[in-house]
Amino acid sequence: MTPLPKAIIAVSYEEYARQYQRQLRLENYMESDDQATQRAITLACLALVEAVRKDFHVFNEMLIQYPLGGRKKRPGQVVPDNMVVVSEEPLTAQTSFNTPLEPAGPYWVMEYVSKSSKRKDYEENLKKYEQELRVPYYLTFYPQTQDLTLYHHTGEKYVSVKPNEHGRYALPEVQIEVALLDGWVRYWYQGELLLLPAELQRGLDAATRRATEEKARADQEKARADQEKGRADALEAELARLRTLPGHRG
Repeated sequence: MTPLPKAIIAVSYEEYARQYQRQLRLENYMESDDQATQRAITLACLALVEAVRKDFHVFNEMLIQYPLGGRKKRPGQVVPDNMVVVSEEPLTAQTSFNTPLEPAGPYWVMEYVSKSSKRKDYEENLKKYEQELRVPYYLTFYPQTQDLTLYHHTGEKYVSVKPNEHGRYALPEVQIEVALLDGWVRYWYQGELLLLPAELQRGLDAATRRATEEKARADQEKARADQEKGRADALEAELARLRTLPGHRG
């Protein structure tokens, strides 16, 4: 069968995305504070990686659309809380991430699960990520029970990643590790903890204070040195004057 031109796929997928949006109910837009907090942490931390890696692209609640096998015309659809795509080539996704139109598929999807939320069918989502999209990494986090799991796709199914010597779960291809810290999923890049904006601000404030204190000490040292030089100059001038007095023997 001849593949459809990308322009036709784009129009078709855009209509499917609009249909998906129209059928959403109020509860689909509701999330717990825990879910919202974790999404904010993830976005803030991974934005630091995105800033230094041009192939690293982070998405927030982006609808993924992908072709299904057989004669099904309607694409598969799923919305992770966060998603990472790794691609050297630019992406075109706007209202939805349509895999036939992008240079790479999802590399890592993340979902933060609240028992009180009815936003998603997480068991159905797992099937989509594992069997249909075959996303290499899938992270689940239950804030209420502090249960964090990172899955890696073997090519056949998901297996849970074991913690490394630091107690963190690694995605070695992108040099990222994840672990719980103070009750939230946190991220390490190249072995260094990715700081949150408040932590970065505290570090900046501390550095500014240290710089101010160092400058004050340097100014004090300079003032003392200037005073010592002034006294030495005055003493030298007085000695020179005394040498000019009558009867001075040198």
